Order: sequence, then C-alpha cells, then structure tokens
Amino acid sequence: MIRKLPATVKKFVFVCLFLAACASTAAAQAPASLYKRLGGYDAIAAVSDEFIGRLASDKQLSRFLVGLSTDSQKRLRQLVVDQLCAATGGPCIYIGRDMKTAHAGLNITESDWDMTVKHLIASLDKFKVPEKEKNEFLALASSLKPDIVQTK
Repeated sequence: MIRKLPATVKKFVFVCLFLAACASTAAAQAPASLYKRLGGYDAIAAVSDEFIGRLASDKQLSRFLVGLSTDSQKRLRQLVVDQLCAATGGPCIYIGRDMKTAHAGLNITESDWDMTVKHLIASLDKFKVPEKEKNEFLALASSLKPDIVQTK
C-alpha cells in the first residue's frame, strides 16, 4: 500500500527535479569545448603527427629531435597529444614535465619559435581547422612561449 507523502517531502522532490532540469538545460546550452570543436582525440592526434613530422623534417628544427630512439619518439608524440588534448578541454591527462623544465637547455630562439608556429599553422590548415578554432589553439600555444623560448 502506498502512503501519502508529507508536504515537505513533496516540496523536496519538486526542488530536486527542478534543479536537475535546470542543470541539464544549462549543460545543453554550454558551448562545446575546443577539444570537441576540433574533432576530439583523433583529430588532435592527426594534427600532432603532422606537426611533429614537419618539425622533424625542418633543417632548423630537426636538431631538437635528433638522437631520439623510436620509443622516445613515441613517448614525445604521446606527450604532445595528451598535452593538447588536456589543454583544449579534452579528457586526457598530461603527465609530462612543465614546459620550462622540458625545454631548459635547448636554447630555443625566437626564430625557432616562429618557424615552429608556421609549421603548427600549416598542420592546422592541412586539416582545414576553422579560423576560430585555429586562433584559439594558437593562443593556447602562444601562452607557452615564455617557458619555451630562451631569452638572453
């Protein structure tokens, strides 16, 4: 036999349902993360692979990748993918070192940075990343510059 619920319980249930409805409406209206707008993990991995390939084949920048074993190359690639995935709002967790520590002693110059950005733009363009998302992505990358470029 079903008992009649007290008025306070009815009010509590109503408030809970109302809040749940509001939360789901707010979630539905929230803008998609850059991660989702870029196409998710596979799209970020594809851009990363293209980007790293371009760096490796560039005369000026290949010196940063020379001497890496196959395993180290795979690890570097995964760290790049994970960092970009996490930075764009994706589910990945970046477990690498901070950028200042990771790039210490590499003597990365302003010219190296500029060339790297050109390769990043070319990689994004190859995959036809829309202008808005490309600019957001480049802004994220630019925020790392102070920790990567060595000032004299």
